[in-house]
Parts: sequence; structure tokens; C-alpha cells
Amino acid sequence: MAETNDRRAQMFPPLSPAQITRLSKLGRRRSVKKGEILFDQGDADPSFFVVLTGAIEIVQPVEGGEQRVTMHLPHEFTGEINMLTGRRSLVRGRVAEDGELLVIDSNALRTLVQTDAEVSELLMRAFILRRTALIAKAQGDATLVGSRHSAGTLRIKEFLTRNGHPYTYLDVERDECVQALLDRFHVQVTDVPVLICRGERVLRNPTDAEVAECLGFNRAIDESVVRDLVVVGAGPAGLAAAVYGASEGLDVLVLEATAPGGQAGSSSKIENYLGFPTGISGEALAGRAFTQAEKFGAEISITRVAKSLDCSKLPYSIALEGGGAIQARAVVIATGARYRKLPLAELSRFEGRGIYYGATAVEAQLCEGEAVVIVGGGNSAGQAAVFLARSVRHVHLVVRAEGLAASMSRYLIRRIEESPSITLHTRTEIEALLGKDELQEVRWRDAAKPASETHAIRHLFLMTGASPNTAWVKGCIALDAKDFVKTGQDLLADDLKAAHWQLQRAPYLLETSLPGVFAVGDVRSGSVKRVASAVGEGSICIQLVHKVLAD
Repeated sequence: MAETNDRRAQMFPPLSPAQITRLSKLGRRRSVKKGEILFDQGDADPSFFVVLTGAIEIVQPVEGGEQRVTMHLPHEFTGEINMLTGRRSLVRGRVAEDGELLVIDSNALRTLVQTDAEVSELLMRAFILRRTALIAKAQGDATLVGSRHSAGTLRIKEFLTRNGHPYTYLDVERDECVQALLDRFHVQVTDVPVLICRGERVLRNPTDAEVAECLGFNRAIDESVVRDLVVVGAGPAGLAAAVYGASEGLDVLVLEATAPGGQAGSSSKIENYLGFPTGISGEALAGRAFTQAEKFGAEISITRVAKSLDCSKLPYSIALEGGGAIQARAVVIATGARYRKLPLAELSRFEGRGIYYGATAVEAQLCEGEAVVIVGGGNSAGQAAVFLARSVRHVHLVVRAEGLAASMSRYLIRRIEESPSITLHTRTEIEALLGKDELQEVRWRDAAKPASETHAIRHLFLMTGASPNTAWVKGCIALDAKDFVKTGQDLLADDLKAAHWQLQRAPYLLETSLPGVFAVGDVRSGSVKRVASAVGEGSICIQLVHKVLAD
């Protein structure tokens, strides 16, 4: 009970008279009457309200009525993390008792959290905990109707989860109320996955971009503005660049194709990251970094994909898939790398239906109590094996090498060796995937054995070597033989000549063959494929960006 009370005190802390006095300089007082709607679900950039007298009731609109979320009393305040991200309101705020409120607009609130350390800490903690509670209780503006046998359903669940958006999930095979919902919106079972936004708009098997647009993830981008810095990719390196760039006064825009965190965002638990002795999930780390970047004023746009870089003139122009372009004085390439796909005939048919590229709580629920196969010998594979071993029947870890020492951290190797639920198969390769509509069997070949083995396993996790996401900059900057971006001292004289480098100075440490364009994290040639090093590179490059902008 004490722990529960303490958590509530952090979620709904009263402001002191001194704090309210400081906030009053940023807003205006407003008299309100009972029943007045202050903001509604779906509203963009709602104001921040402090209750001076009276009360505000927060409710979630549901079919046929409302569900109470909380009641704000005098000296308490409204809002959750959407106040900083600019996303639409997930709830409705209504005056419960006549009174007086302090009203502060979203821009003034962002200024407050950047300048008032005491109030910033109190608000940030409350906002984060409130969003966490909304996610835990599925109190949001989205309903996903799907099937555990649908690859599209898994994709949308992962997209919403990794973007920290609460949603209600209904399974067509398990939930009795689904048919009534489908009938109401004139949807067929064959249409799943179906996303219903705010109980009004229906999307049938939507793309990630359509989901983001329907739920209001992004503000409109003013393409006429020349940004100080555009960061392409919101993995650990890109988010670090965004945090340090924005905190030092740069106008920063981050373009992210899917969700904050990149490949690291799908890691179940990172235990060797400095400052987290008990470990932290990639999703949690990415969520904190995303919020931190937004706090300092960086704008992060989800499902905005860089199509190409125009390096013929300054400022640089980044063309976006779907149309439009962004201009920037400096660019940080943080697009990372993606797991390579095995050359198996049935691979694409089973993706999302037994084959996965990340091991998070979403995937763990799908294979609970069953046997799984993980292919890969890096840290991501090791983290997945240890994480899944807690809930599945058995983990088969398959690697082509003779062991793990050359590619995996020692602490993970020891965990794997000591776990009775994990079997390591060295010098082994997957030969075939078998099944009808879903993966049902996996066949692999151990080089030390005369024949292949077929196992009735329905879940396969692929965490093999990475290929860089650099197609959009080919022809513009120098790449190595494997298409990773070359930077700093790795750039040869021929690289600079081909890129028409005209400056008297040599490229800076993380600078590419194009002045003012930097590469950080996994996409960079010769980088250390670790979260900590990616964060370090992202932060270091901002000092170099300042030098370029000052020239």
C-alpha cells in the first residue's frame, strides 16, 4: 500500500504555492463552470491546466459512455507526455466543480521544462508515469482487432508498443465481443488487422505511416524552414545527437522510419550499459531518450523516411518518401543497420507468422511455453536467448561459428552456459522452414553430424549479421566495400577527390566525404556495434556540427 501511495504521489503531485507563482508568469487565470470541456480526445497541442480552485475530471471516451481516469484537485495539474511530444490528447478533460484554473499553452510549457529545473523534474516524472499507466491499462484512442496468426497484426502491435502508444487489442479467435464491433464498423474478419482510431475512423491492414497519421503522431513539417541539423534515424546514436543538439540550442529535426530505438529498441534487456546495473530494455532506454530529446525542443517525426540526399548544393536537401523535402545546414546519418535475411525459400512467407527479428514482450507472449530457435552469435541474440528462456520451454541458439567468444560479451556467454533452458548449437545452419500457413517445423544441419535434423518448432528469431541502411546516400558520400559510411581518417585521398572536397581542412572525426554531413552508430564504417559507443558518437558529433555551422 505504501508503494502504491508513493507512486500515486509521483503521478499526481500538488504544486507548491511558490511553484504556482512561477508558473503564473507563463499563463493566464481562467474561471470555469462545471461541465465545461477543456480538451477532448484527439485534440492537438492541448493547453496545460493547473487547478487553483475547483476540480477537473479526466475520462476516456468509450462506447456508450466514459471511463474515469483520474480527478485533479486544487494545486494539481493536467497532462501526460503528449504535452511535450505534440501528439494528440488521449483523454477528455472536463470541469467537475466550478473554480479557477491557470492556463499555459504548450510552447510556454516546453520553455518551462527547459528552464525551471525543480518544476521540470516534477512534471517530467508525472508525465512519464501517467503515460506508463495509460499503456498498462490500455486507456487510449486506438483499438486493434487482429489475429495471433496474422503478420500484419504483429507488425502493428510492435509499432504501437515501441512508439509508447496505449491501445486495446481484441483477437478475432478469442474475444467474444469482436463480432459486434466488426458489424458496427462494417468490417469483415478477412480485413484484419483493423485499427479503429478514436472510435470513428477505420483502417484495414494499415501501413505504419497510415497508423501514425490516424493517431496524430507527428506535427506538420514546415518544409520552407532550413534546419540547423537534421538527424536521419532515431536509434541510440541519433537520439543522442538530438538530445545534445537541441539542449545546446540547435534547431533539430529527427526523421525516423519506424520507432525510436532502432535495432537496440528491440533488445529485451541491456545489462552492460553504463549506469544501469540491473539492466534496461531497449524499449525503455529509447523511450527515455525520446522524451529527453522532446524536452529540449527536438522535433521527432515518425514514419518519415529519407529517400535521397541532394549533395549538389547548400543547404542540403533530403527528399522524403511520399513527397516533400527537408533542408538542413548539417546532417547526421544515423540510419543504422538491419539484420540480414537468411537465403531460405520460405522465409518471406513466414515472416510475422513464426519468424521474428526482435525479441520483446510482444513476441515472448506469442511463444510462451514453446520451444524457439534463435539464429545469431552477437549480443542481441544472446540477450534474446536469456530473456526468452524465462518464459519459453526451451531455446535453441544456432550459430555457424565454433563458439561465441569472438562475437558475444562474456557475461551473456556465462548466462547461456549456465541456463538449462538454452542449448547452443555451434557449426550449425538452418536448411529449411516448413509449414502451411504458419511456421511449423525447422530443419537444421550440424556440420559434425551426418544428417540434418527436423524439429517441430513454430518460432524462429533471426539475429544474424547486419547490412547498413545507406541506399539513400549512395553516389553522394564515400562508402566502404560493405556499404558502411566512411568517416574521418578512414577517408582516402581518392574518396575526397571523387566527392569534390574543396575545404583546406581534413574531414573531422565523424564527418563523411561531404562537409557538414556526419555518420554515427552502426551505419558508420568501423564502428563498435554497442549501444554505449553509439550514444557516445551521437553526442560527440554535435561538437563537430557546431564547428561546421560556425565556419
